[in-house]
Amino acid sequence: MKKQLTIKFIIGFYAILMCILSQNAHAWSQNGHRIVAKIAENHLTETTIQAILPLLEGHKLAQVSTWPDEMRSNPTKFWQKESGKWHYVNISKASDFKPSTYKLSADSGKVTDAYALILKATSVLKSPSSTLKDKRFYFKFLVHVIGDIHQPMHVGHSEDRGGNRIKVKFFGKQTNLHSLWDGLLVKNQNLSFSEFTNFIDTNDQTIISNYLNSQPKDWILESFYIAEKLYDIGDADYRYNYVYEQTPVVKKRLTQGGIRLAGLLNTIFDESAIPLVDALALTK
Repeated sequence: MKKQLTIKFIIGFYAILMCILSQNAHAWSQNGHRIVAKIAENHLTETTIQAILPLLEGHKLAQVSTWPDEMRSNPTKFWQKESGKWHYVNISKASDFKPSTYKLSADSGKVTDAYALILKATSVLKSPSSTLKDKRFYFKFLVHVIGDIHQPMHVGHSEDRGGNRIKVKFFGKQTNLHSLWDGLLVKNQNLSFSEFTNFIDTNDQTIISNYLNSQPKDWILESFYIAEKLYDIGDADYRYNYVYEQTPVVKKRLTQGGIRLAGLLNTIFDESAIPLVDALALTK
């Protein structure tokens, strides 16, 4: 009996530990990912909307946007040992990131980080020979990871696990730099994801064109340069001044993520969409 209780305790402790580790690796909060997805949904062309219906399986884009994080509680080897690295790109200096070395990611299927995942997912979704099962899997991951790479600390340093090991305070409560950017700054606005989306989505063609005139490799470097400034934590006791300074950055990154996700999906599924030029439907 005592042995059984010990085994149950170990299993329970392991489950809690994995949940904690999984949460530390998330990018944006659930609402953050839903905001990115909802903005994207607002800008999908009708052709794309129809094309992704079989991939959504009756769900909204905002619903599937959190799936890869939710699946990290799955005890299988892939979700516990391999999937984590698909959510981020570690960069200690700009020269560490060499997009040209990733070419085989789309061809061989080897996924080493978030950028490789984007290349692989795009390849699978464009290929007429891909199975529906594979397309559903990579579609949901792509929706999620475009949000991930717009969260600056998901392009942080490997030695501190993207800011997870950097302790800070937010209104007197202990947290870490990664968690602050994952969810606390979004949560601090006290808005639902739909309210947040309505506040920050845009139909300004100048802004949209500026956001679209870029590629995933650019989005990653943008996050890197933002993160480099965030590493200067000062007294690490953040309150209203930090919210005032950084909330505009959060809103911009969420908006950019949504606009760019829509542009990428339209480019994949709608032949009339012109990459970097005219890849969006107007906000509905």
